[in-house]
Amino acid sequence: MFKPSQPMMARLRLTTKQVLGGYYKGNRTGSMGYFAKNGSYVIDWKKVRTFVVPDNLDEFKLTPFVTKRMAPTKSKYTQDMVKNERLITVERAFSGKDYLDMWASDNGQEVLEQERLEQEPVPSGTSRQ
Repeated sequence: MFKPSQPMMARLRLTTKQVLGGYYKGNRTGSMGYFAKNGSYVIDWKKVRTFVVPDNLDEFKLTPFVTKRMAPTKSKYTQDMVKNERLITVERAFSGKDYLDMWASDNGQEVLEQERLEQEPVPSGTSRQ
């Protein structure tokens, strides 16, 4: 009989559909209390996470991962708009056409093959699927 290896078992995690009732997997946040018999949730204040800000934080020696002096990164996805009779350039969202253009640039050989197949004449009596 086939038995998955230990690394494979990490990928084949237990799900709620594989176990009978009463199993709750959760989402690794931890409980902050409990459910009372009447169905209400009671917060146990000993379990609540608190974050203490150190004193003199503005004089702290360590720096953040990203400097605050860095200029914002410009997006290459922009559009031109007319506002108050002036042409301005604003950022826009990444669209589906942008994704297809990026995919085509990464998979150029496949795109060329597909275009070649579309231009090829189909012999009579057969169909292309």
